[in-house]
Amino acid sequence: MLEIEIDGKRVEVPDGSTVMDAANRVGTYIPHFCYHKKLSIAANCRMCLVDVEKAPKPLPACATPVTNGMKVTTSSEKAVNAQKGVMEFLLINHPLDCPICDQGGECQLQDLAVGYGGSSSRYQEEKRVVVNKNLGPLISTDMTRCIHCTRCVRFGQEVAGIMELGVANRGERSEIMAFVDRSVDSELSGNVIDLCPVGALTSKPFRFSARSWEMSRRRSVSPHDSLGSNLAVQVKHDQVKRVLPLENDAINECWLSDRDRFSYEALACDDRLSVPMVKQDGNWIEATWEQALDYAKRAISGVVAEHGVEAFGAFISPNATLEELYLTQSLVRSVGSENVDFRLRQCDFSIDALRAGVPWLGLPVGEIAELDAALVIGSVLRKDHPLFAQRLRLAAKRGALISLLGSIGEDPLMPLSVNARVAPSRMVGTLAAVATAVAKLKRVDIAADIAGLALPPCQDTDSIARDLVGATKPAVLLGNGAVQHPSFGLILGITGAIGELLNCPFGAIGEAANSVGGYFARAFSPKRNVETMLADPCKAVVLVGVEPLLDFADGVRASAALKKADTVIALTSFRSAVEDVADLMLPMAAFAETSGTYVNCEGRPQSFNAAVKPKGEARPGWKILRVLGELLGHDVGAYPTSERVRDLVLEKATALSNQLSARPSAPASAVNSVLERAAYVQIYGTDAVVRRASSLQRTKDAATPQARISPVTLASLGVMSGAKVRVTASGSSLALVAVSDDSVAEGCVCVAAGCNETAPLGPLFGHLTVEAL
Repeated sequence: MLEIEIDGKRVEVPDGSTVMDAANRVGTYIPHFCYHKKLSIAANCRMCLVDVEKAPKPLPACATPVTNGMKVTTSSEKAVNAQKGVMEFLLINHPLDCPICDQGGECQLQDLAVGYGGSSSRYQEEKRVVVNKNLGPLISTDMTRCIHCTRCVRFGQEVAGIMELGVANRGERSEIMAFVDRSVDSELSGNVIDLCPVGALTSKPFRFSARSWEMSRRRSVSPHDSLGSNLAVQVKHDQVKRVLPLENDAINECWLSDRDRFSYEALACDDRLSVPMVKQDGNWIEATWEQALDYAKRAISGVVAEHGVEAFGAFISPNATLEELYLTQSLVRSVGSENVDFRLRQCDFSIDALRAGVPWLGLPVGEIAELDAALVIGSVLRKDHPLFAQRLRLAAKRGALISLLGSIGEDPLMPLSVNARVAPSRMVGTLAAVATAVAKLKRVDIAADIAGLALPPCQDTDSIARDLVGATKPAVLLGNGAVQHPSFGLILGITGAIGELLNCPFGAIGEAANSVGGYFARAFSPKRNVETMLADPCKAVVLVGVEPLLDFADGVRASAALKKADTVIALTSFRSAVEDVADLMLPMAAFAETSGTYVNCEGRPQSFNAAVKPKGEARPGWKILRVLGELLGHDVGAYPTSERVRDLVLEKATALSNQLSARPSAPASAVNSVLERAAYVQIYGTDAVVRRASSLQRTKDAATPQARISPVTLASLGVMSGAKVRVTASGSSLALVAVSDDSVAEGCVCVAAGCNETAPLGPLFGHLTVEAL
């Protein structure tokens, strides 16, 4: 520890700290623009110049290391004159357009100009003008305002992992720009809006819609992926105008993915359902809540009376709140049925009766960056879990050995030790080979059932095993592709065996906001699951926040099963999500319009309140389910508030555990020599809200999927990259563009799911054919 004196206050700081670090610790504010606690030091704005004893001239606080006994003055005449000089230079070319700038009211330059700027400018020459850049549908530019702090450039390099913005030219001619004719397409791109200290980079969807002082702020939690990013929802006139990150170092730090930041646009889309609607003679007509609920009561009671309790069931979105999940399963079980599930994209349920507790990540999110080795199985990291990928990227920068095992992938934008790509049918055998190699290095015997599944060892499996065995803090983590795999039970069983051999954390990252919360709420049954409910369809079905064609592992099959039902009652925020299968649509409050709880991948419950009123006659889902339960004779006296429902769930919740009482005995998929589909859900196709966020749907990540095929497989098919092909699966054919992609395993065709264009191809995994057109 070193001792430093700042403005007469003594403070001890660790060796290697800067003057800025010491000032933050003692509570002294030093003006700055380019400094940011999560980014590297650039020291190019010079606004943080301070007076250091015995130094001949002012020094930048952000880049000056502390020495023992150093004395610093931040507000001496020497320091203030230096800071005012810097401010004068910064304002020389800056336009006087604060009244029309979206940054007005929250602009660092505006604030500091009050304290350090002059009352008039001595600069009489013409100001420079910089042409604005088109950075895509999310970021608006006014580059004449740029002060070249380079925060946006450093963010891309250091956090997002890709340098999409850079500084061109020198001196007064410097400009921040993307490479020629390119936009900023990172899934974390919106963070540069927060980082920009002036109005050069602002939100394009938010542009000119409100002033910062006109909006109120509400705390909330992201409803999309399993991280549970903390949000600040900004509201004006009972409308969500903007969503910003709420800093929480244990979860999302100060960052936010674009999916979490811009999905609020769906709340005001034309597809919102605002009144109950009943289908009569094939036509939709509006109804009152009393009529709609009476219809639901009579329809469910009639089916149960005629066909028995097992004819009634429910499917729930894993993005539903904990309260909605609990009340749905409570409603189903109050009738006497076990037909309820929230794991819509899962297709293997062989371990349901073998679980020891609630499956989870296996370690706190904050410890991801501290790992020194990790094996991630079946995840398109950047697209499935953008901020989780950022944590792993930080670990890799610190020297961690990161290995990926899967069938498809995007460039993870981080150094990898091994990037193994195998077809889905070879996944179990390859993972068993890793387990066998780990056991060999640990000099212990591997279980006979795992040894019997293992494929012959190869360089990749041996390298992964060496990395894990040689690490002091390893972890083995399952991505969405592993959980959705037809042999998920075996994959988890083998992963658990590796975890036991290494005595390290293992678990699933989780697909949705309540992938863990659904287990807490018991919104599933070991007796009945999605697979059995689709194979033997119920006569009366309740859908809660589900878009059948796009939310199930096989949307075509799910939609067909629902159309066979006598009645389908859908609690939905969006009309088009269910109008082709439903008989009754009940308008449910969407994200930011209801209170509730999400349990993130580490098992952390996070509750939130509504930020705005529901649209039209929409009501919170938990209230609709409570009333429906009451009409069906279920005692709902214990559910007066969503907080009370949450407390009941958490009181009864099973402990977190990824252990299995036994490994499933179901055989693994046979190794095939035919083409296999290896799919993932597009980043902006994960749920009904994201699919209706207009700006996100204009990004490159939301473009019509292509048939991505490895160069070797493409050559064997006699198809050129860029040519059109006919892809056939599940009896349906699509014309797609074939693209050579070496991140796809040989023998596989990657066609993304989660969009209407590719829904006819059916399940995420299976056989398909490709023909040149």
